[in-house]
Amino acid sequence: MNSLNFNSIVRFVVLILAQVLIFSNINFMGYINPYPYVLFILLFPVNNNRLLFIFMSFMLGLFVDIFSDSGGVNAAACVTIAFIRPAVLKFAFGMIYEHQSIKFNNTEFGNRLIYFSILIVIHHFIMFSLEIFNISNIILILEKTLFSSIFTIILCVLISVLFSSKQR
Repeated sequence: MNSLNFNSIVRFVVLILAQVLIFSNINFMGYINPYPYVLFILLFPVNNNRLLFIFMSFMLGLFVDIFSDSGGVNAAACVTIAFIRPAVLKFAFGMIYEHQSIKFNNTEFGNRLIYFSILIVIHHFIMFSLEIFNISNIILILEKTLFSSIFTIILCVLISVLFSSKQR
C-alpha cells in the first residue's frame, strides 16, 4: 500500500472521529455547527479512481450519520459534492486541473478558498435542506447554511494550512 492510500485512510478515520467526538458537540447560538469532515472529500487526490472516491464519500457521510443519528443527510450531501467536485475543480483551478496535476498544498490561496467555499456551501445547503425538509423554513435553512458554512470554511482553511506538508 502506498503512502497516498495510507494518508487517505488515516485522514478518513481521523476526520470521522474528530467530527463525531469534538465538532458535533459544538453548537454556537443554537444552530451554528462546523463540519470539517468534508476535508476528506475536498483534499482527496484528484487523479484517483472516481467510483472509489464517490463510494468513500458515501461511507464518510454514512459513518457520520450513524454516529450522529442524522438519518442519511450527511451521506447524501457527501455523495453530491463528490459527484460535482470535478466541475468545481475545473472552475476554481482551470488549466492546473485539466492537466490532473493539482497538489492542494501548492495552489494559490484564493483558488483554494473558492474551491473550499463552493463545495462546503453546497454540502451544507443539501444537508440542512434534507434535515429540515420544509420549504416554509427556507430562511432557517439559508441561515444555518450561511453561518455553518462560514465556520466550516474557516476551520477547513486553518486545518489545511496547519497540516500542509509544504516547506516554507
